[in-house]
Amino acid sequence: MEFTIEAEEKTVLLTQAREAITAELEKRKPVFSQIQGNSNLKTPCGAFVSLHKQKNLRGCIGRMTANLPLIETVRIMAKEAAFGDPRFPPLKKEELDLCHIEISAISPMAPCPDPQQVKVGVHGLYLMCNGRSGVLLPQVPVEQGWNLNEYLDYICIKAGLTPGSYNLPGAQLFTFTAIVFGEE
Repeated sequence: MEFTIEAEEKTVLLTQAREAITAELEKRKPVFSQIQGNSNLKTPCGAFVSLHKQKNLRGCIGRMTANLPLIETVRIMAKEAAFGDPRFPPLKKEELDLCHIEISAISPMAPCPDPQQVKVGVHGLYLMCNGRSGVLLPQVPVEQGWNLNEYLDYICIKAGLTPGSYNLPGAQLFTFTAIVFGEE
């Protein structure tokens, strides 16, 4: 990624992600502070927002790339993670205080010609093969305790493919990095 996110910018992103969710739950218009100056938050950037409830995933939605400023992408993805992840029912008001928000700002993707060069815990993976695709953020294999081969197999499974499909002719594997941070 070509830019960094300062500590105070991370705080702004987390606060605005929570406000986007809270406003939706309270059926009101969100109140967002304006971003002043040359902030990194104005840079177009893909991002994922994850909600964890008592250490368990409660929602995660994101965009690999975006033409919107990072701050806007995070606001949109926060609402989607809370209310639009098809794996979970929409978040309820009483759940919000039990949820921890995590944001992953995504670097541009790069083709991965040698899967054995993937660094677990550093590289996220995006796989396209036979009309299917899947993405795993860099922190997932660490959280799951996967080694490189397990990580490569799980990206295939996430895409709805059989393990090892990243080696098939026509398969396209990409890596990316992420700036990952969350609420304390």
